[in-house]
Amino acid sequence: MYKPLGLDHVVLRVTDQARSRRFYEDVLGCTLAKFNERISLMHLRFGEALIDLLPADDKGPVGPEHFCLSIQCDDLKAVAEELRRKGIALEGDVVQRFGAWGDGPSIYLRDPDGHMIELKPRS
Repeated sequence: MYKPLGLDHVVLRVTDQARSRRFYEDVLGCTLAKFNERISLMHLRFGEALIDLLPADDKGPVGPEHFCLSIQCDDLKAVAEELRRKGIALEGDVVQRFGAWGDGPSIYLRDPDGHMIELKPRS
C-alpha cells in the first residue's frame, strides 16, 4: 500500500505564538520555513522535519493538534480507498497541503484513541 519514510511534521497549539517561536528558534535551532497568514500557522524547520505552531483557541486546546507521517506511494487516493476498505474512517478526502518536503496531497485519519494523523507522500 505504501512505505513508511519518517516524520514530516508535528502541529502544536500554543498560548503565545511569538514566545513559542523564540523558544524553538533560539533554544532548538529551528528556522522559519513558511507562514500561513490565513490561519496564523508558523512552519518551523527542524532538520528534515517541521514543527508547526498554531494559536490555541476554541478550535483546539494547548497541546498536539496532529502529527504527519511521511510515506512513499504511487497513488494516495488508492491508499485512502484501501484504508476505507479496512474500516478506517478518513477525515475528508485527499487535499493539497504544505509539509516538510513541500506542497502535496495528504489525508487525515485518527488512531483508536482519537489522535489525528496525517499521511503525506514526499514530493
